[in-house]
Amino acid sequence: MNATQSPGERDVLLVVDVQNDFCPGGALAVPNGNQIVPVINRLARCFPHVVMTQDWHPRRHRSFASAHPDRQAFETVEVEYGAQTLWPDHCVQGTEGAAFHPGLDIPQVELIVRKGYRPGIDSYSAFRENDRKTPTGLAGYLRERQFERVTLCGLALDYCVFFSAIDAHEAGFEVTVAIEACRGIDLDGSQGRALAAMREAGISLLESIPG
Repeated sequence: MNATQSPGERDVLLVVDVQNDFCPGGALAVPNGNQIVPVINRLARCFPHVVMTQDWHPRRHRSFASAHPDRQAFETVEVEYGAQTLWPDHCVQGTEGAAFHPGLDIPQVELIVRKGYRPGIDSYSAFRENDRKTPTGLAGYLRERQFERVTLCGLALDYCVFFSAIDAHEAGFEVTVAIEACRGIDLDGSQGRALAAMREAGISLLESIPG
């Protein structure tokens, strides 16, 4: 999708992790994360096909700082798949924090992809776990449905949206990120780095949403 193109049968909107814990008052709140909810609702009305992702961690997940004695949230540790940022406990399976923001109004959602449910590995991307090898199955689903273009929005721009966009691009889809319908954490400049990497990869960044 771009500013002059209406979504069609080969387009899908991927709404990433718009959950209570990532919104103000949540355990891992993205600044102003709730502000994108009406924007996403408006964007979703343009798409005949919508997929959503849901962060879905078991208790004492390896990415939680609480699972590492003498470590604090937002510190980094080395694990077998590389650097792992330690997060506050968030989006724990079955909790209110893991639920979608109540203001979302997207009744036409066709698939919800849960990620981060493996206790020993984090999962930012909707397409691959953080080991960058283990697939979620989403790419295969989109191919079987014959989608060609993926537009992403949601939380957080510089983590789950970013990694999902890069992986969608590498999987062969034409990718657009709707910046107006995203917010970032911006941990030590992570948002600027993510935007630069997406531009370098050839991913389209849609700054404003028509209509």
